[in-house]
Amino acid sequence: MVVLSQSALEHFSVIKTYKPSSCVFSEIPVIDIKNPEAKSHIVKACEEYGFFKLINHDVPLEFMASLEAQAVKFFNLSQSEKDKAGPPDPYGYGSKRIGPNGDVGWIEYLLLNTNPEINCQKTLAVFKDSPQIFRSAVEKYITEVKKMAYEVLELAADGLRIEPRNVLSKLIRDEKSDSCFRLNHYPPCPELQTLSGRNLIGFGEHTDPQIISVLRSNNTSGLQICLRDDTWVSVPPDHSSFFLFVGDALQVLTNGRFQSVKHRVLADTMKSRISMIYFGGPPLNEKIAPLPSLVSKEEDCLYKEFTWCEYKYSAYKSKLADFRLGQFEKNVRSNQNQNQNQNHISPI
Repeated sequence: MVVLSQSALEHFSVIKTYKPSSCVFSEIPVIDIKNPEAKSHIVKACEEYGFFKLINHDVPLEFMASLEAQAVKFFNLSQSEKDKAGPPDPYGYGSKRIGPNGDVGWIEYLLLNTNPEINCQKTLAVFKDSPQIFRSAVEKYITEVKKMAYEVLELAADGLRIEPRNVLSKLIRDEKSDSCFRLNHYPPCPELQTLSGRNLIGFGEHTDPQIISVLRSNNTSGLQICLRDDTWVSVPPDHSSFFLFVGDALQVLTNGRFQSVKHRVLADTMKSRISMIYFGGPPLNEKIAPLPSLVSKEEDCLYKEFTWCEYKYSAYKSKLADFRLGQFEKNVRSNQNQNQNQNHISPI
């Protein structure tokens, strides 16, 4: 018989659980970035799934391994040491609470800015008492991942036949780009699995609000995406590859041709999961609207124009699972679509 401590029970009581899914996503689009047809494969994957795995990239494996090792070292510190880099505002160290609106998960994280023009004290505090190697590992990794994200967006523009080819990548290349970088740690939780056969939700279902997200994790499972038929499927881990997600802003820029994908993370019962995510966002004052070349007639434009600051503020006020783009849609296309969107925001 398993007996959980009162403190453990209190932690579990506020975090949602799910029966682990046996449905593994076997049709995940795998794109070789050096394939001459990569541009068309990227477009197809973004249209069908809003998600794909990228291989044959140029990010050195040693950069990935080095940053993972430093992240593990940080998350293994005592709680009092980690708390010196928190609470997040929004940058810094956080634990369990995800955002300001009541969402919680079996997670601890570091959120860092990637804009050298922003001097955030919480970001600096992360490295203050840590070896220089941690800062160096973060900077080397982010530099290479940014280059890869630029190339992916330029290939997407080529595949969409829009010009100039940097029309998307320039938004995250901008020196005032509102991009960020997140290190997530999902501790194992064997006690709950033994007690109930369920997994804790590490990070609840959501879409990413930015333009593009680039994820790399260790070889621990947990990532799930939601297919168009509302089926949740598990994504097999691959620590040497990257997983890319269409964000809400890119859905608007492509006038809905690309669709942001709902995803979530379940905590593994036996192994820690470490993930690192680069979120490519535009400058705060950047106007986001469907690109004219992707809208044949004015009445075909699906979204109102808004600034990234407006959308970011709106997303910040929402809960994770909310359908954030709804209030920015130009026309309600049909009651059926409206009902589908409501289904997408059902609580976990």
